[in-house]
Amino acid sequence: MFPTTTYTARRERLRKDVGSSIILILGNNEAPMNYRANTYHFRQDSNFLYFFGLDQPNLASVLDVDAGEDIIFGDELTMEDVVWTGPLPTIAEQAQNIGVAKTLPFNMLGDFVKKAVAQGRPIHFTPPYRHDNMILLSDMLGQPVAKLKENASEVLIRAIVAQRSYKSAEEIAEMERAVDISGAMHVAVMKATAAGKKEAELAGIAAGIATGMGGALAYGIIMSVQGQVLHNHHHYNTLQSGQLLLGDHGAETHLHYAGDLTRTCPVDKKFTDRQRDIYNLVLDAEVSAIESLKPGLPYLDVHLAAARRMSEGLKSLGLMKGDLDEAVAQGAHALFFPHGLGHQIGLDVHDMEDLGEDFVGYSDEIKRSKLFGTAYLRLGRTLEPGFVLTVEPGLYFIPELMDQWEAEGKFTDFINYGALKDWRNFGGIRIEDNILVTEDGHRILGKPVPKTVEEVEALRG
Repeated sequence: MFPTTTYTARRERLRKDVGSSIILILGNNEAPMNYRANTYHFRQDSNFLYFFGLDQPNLASVLDVDAGEDIIFGDELTMEDVVWTGPLPTIAEQAQNIGVAKTLPFNMLGDFVKKAVAQGRPIHFTPPYRHDNMILLSDMLGQPVAKLKENASEVLIRAIVAQRSYKSAEEIAEMERAVDISGAMHVAVMKATAAGKKEAELAGIAAGIATGMGGALAYGIIMSVQGQVLHNHHHYNTLQSGQLLLGDHGAETHLHYAGDLTRTCPVDKKFTDRQRDIYNLVLDAEVSAIESLKPGLPYLDVHLAAARRMSEGLKSLGLMKGDLDEAVAQGAHALFFPHGLGHQIGLDVHDMEDLGEDFVGYSDEIKRSKLFGTAYLRLGRTLEPGFVLTVEPGLYFIPELMDQWEAEGKFTDFINYGALKDWRNFGGIRIEDNILVTEDGHRILGKPVPKTVEEVEALRG
């Protein structure tokens, strides 16, 4: 945990920004896999972690803004619990460590909230994403589950985003640890890659390093020779000579700050000429995007510049044609680059996505595009010091999408469909790093992870 003053200062500002009434922040509970005693790995709610830091299930919190009082609701261990878990600090002792003086049993939460509702006091809550908390909120607030998301407090959402978007020095140090663990995962995987191995073997290496270095997986491992499938969690393919392996995986620390890196390497010791050409287009776009990062720059502009830069390279290879400014403006590049350049990262790998991407990644001035591909950009707003974000351009050859667009006659002025016939089995390439926006520019987090052709081939060889 961070020092007590970190959590008290965060809550003090939250109360000030929300202004009045009751702020309700629920922790997460254990989630059974197939029966009650066999649970998934527990992951605490990130907003609860940010303001209260307590990393155990069956807790909830109330910030009574009007009374200036914070309360933790939770139940102490019984002796039966201690037999299985061993002795743990009491809820009251843990609360003292984060500057909370009052604790109550969890079963008193419902009466507390219902009384506040009956008194006409607004209850500020965030959009719930777990069904047990949806049911609990529905019962306490007297609102249908289906209405909870739209009834969530925009005031509270904006107040949380206004804090969590800007990473403190202690958060950045924790994220450096996450990125370094993530980097070690990637280096080990690239060294172990070889024809005849299963994707699952390499995914196991990555997961083992995350755990062995004191962390955990920040998200499900993407480890695939089918790199054109953007979120491919299938790990059953056997690697074959001539293929590319795309690995998108990262660790979170014991305080749950995340790293998110992607590397692509050849199954063989060397890239083929064609693989090298596409790889260098992606690398050039990634490096150029990173070099451009500074406060005051809309990330939407960085995304579009990366799309334009990769389109130039594709045109030089005969895969695109025509006016590339117009091609990007119309979204033709999304045949090859159908996702966003990056997103904020912190306690969540897609930071604060539970609060709503548009609150986190956009602003009153910069709105989300409706074009295929660019619409998936999670971060478009103007960059500010303290933001930590990913830069992850990619180029993909998706046969199903190519066939659909060609059949529909889409973007025939910009895409050379005839030339694409020989690229159907290429796969995909993505390269990703995590970047801190500083007062005068940017800084790449973590120790360098090989990414030039020469560095990757040296590691492979």
